[in-house]
Amino acid sequence: QVQLVESGGGLVQAGGSLRLSCAGSGRTFINYAMAWFRQAPGKERTLVAVIYSLGSNTNYADSVKGRFTISRDNAKNTVYLEMNSLKPEDTAVYYCAARRIIAATFEYWGQGTQVTVSS
Repeated sequence: QVQLVESGGGLVQAGGSLRLSCAGSGRTFINYAMAWFRQAPGKERTLVAVIYSLGSNTNYADSVKGRFTISRDNAKNTVYLEMNSLKPEDTAVYYCAARRIIAATFEYWGQGTQVTVSS
């Protein structure tokens, strides 16, 4: 059974930092694209960052470029999201997701972790 489990969310003041982790189990994700999405109350889930299998290619939403960094440790089957200079508008539930490189959509999702940034 494939599972993605996020951790590292919490409450932080504006300007602070958090590091999210997503541990995968049930298979190796080395050939998977891994991503972080977020969903704020009353809004749609949106892509924050994606990292491809070897970790050299990444993409970010414009709203987080220069502040967030996605990385992965294939040996640990884990993907990370380092979030710096946090803003109140970053408040959301953050979800980890995975898809095979050939898949059109993300196939596996974590349960989400809450990030709250106070002003």
